[in-house]
Amino acid sequence: QVQVVESGGGLVQSGGSLRLSCAASGSIVYLNMAWYRQAPGKQREWVATITTITSGSRTNYVNSTKDRFTISRDNAENTVYLQMNSLKPEDTAVYYCNTWPANWGYISWGQGAQVTVSS
Repeated sequence: QVQVVESGGGLVQSGGSLRLSCAASGSIVYLNMAWYRQAPGKQREWVATITTITSGSRTNYVNSTKDRFTISRDNAENTVYLQMNSLKPEDTAVYYCNTWPANWGYISWGQGAQVTVSS
């Protein structure tokens, strides 16, 4: 069972930046990875995906974060990052990382990283 720990969250003003990290307890070399977020009172939504390095590390983003967020993974493929720039109050949520799709259950949901963006 692979566990993940999200870190790097915090409180920032509109227009600020944060870099989230997702550290996996085991190899994720063969897994497409993604970031998800859940805002207060709303369902969890998909934010960004990155494919395996061997398949080209192709990325995709929800339209609301395109050109502001960048997902990446390191050479060992056991850590995934989310660089968030030009943050907006509507980005406020708990951010989680997991496989894409996530419901397979290979990676357990972590506790997430709280991101709060003030106006």
